[in-house]
Amino acid sequence: MNEATTGATWGELAAAHPALAAFGAQLLGGAPAYLATVKPDGSPRVHPVTPIISADHLFLFMEPTSPKGKDLRERPSFMLHNGVPDMNGTGGEFHVSGWASPTDAPEARAEAAAAAAYSPADRYILFELRVNEARANGYGDVTLPDPPRWRAARAR
Repeated sequence: MNEATTGATWGELAAAHPALAAFGAQLLGGAPAYLATVKPDGSPRVHPVTPIISADHLFLFMEPTSPKGKDLRERPSFMLHNGVPDMNGTGGEFHVSGWASPTDAPEARAEAAAAAAYSPADRYILFELRVNEARANGYGDVTLPDPPRWRAARAR
């Protein structure tokens, strides 16, 4: 199995731990979330993004010229973290890490477009994000899901 196909789909996370997936979907649904990628020189790059969560998949649309797309094509590892509203982390934190892969499958594009909170432009490219690890964190103002951390069985 190559790096781009390791990890679990969002649907597999949701089936294994529905409360953790629901917590994550709620937090990632507040724009923007932040995607970390790796630049060619090995240093990190952070991008504001609007993740799309369908019943089975975690997607990102982006401009074809986006540096994040180039990063993910060349080095598919990523981390995605929700935005937080204040310096206290009110509402909690959620992040996923894993592997991204571009897809031009019409059925994936239709699924992502149907789940998106906006109308993606025809020129946008689509990536599926597969989950190696999902983690919830809070600072006393939220009830964390049980378990607050999950790691895919086939994650490295």
